[in-house]
Amino acid sequence: MTAEHYTRYEKARIVGARALQISMGAPVLIDDPSMNSLYLAKKEFELGVIPITVKRNNAN
Repeated sequence: MTAEHYTRYEKARIVGARALQISMGAPVLIDDPSMNSLYLAKKEFELGVIPITVKRNNAN
């Protein structure tokens, strides 16, 4: 899925979870000198390199 297919809640959850991973020492998946984990997580999300997916229950 690309960034435009996520709801704002899914995006917040993905970016927040990835920022936590980075702050706990996970390797950064982009080449950027910034040390701000939230900034790095947002950039990774925009580039589509975050290895996190969303499972949806499509029952309406």
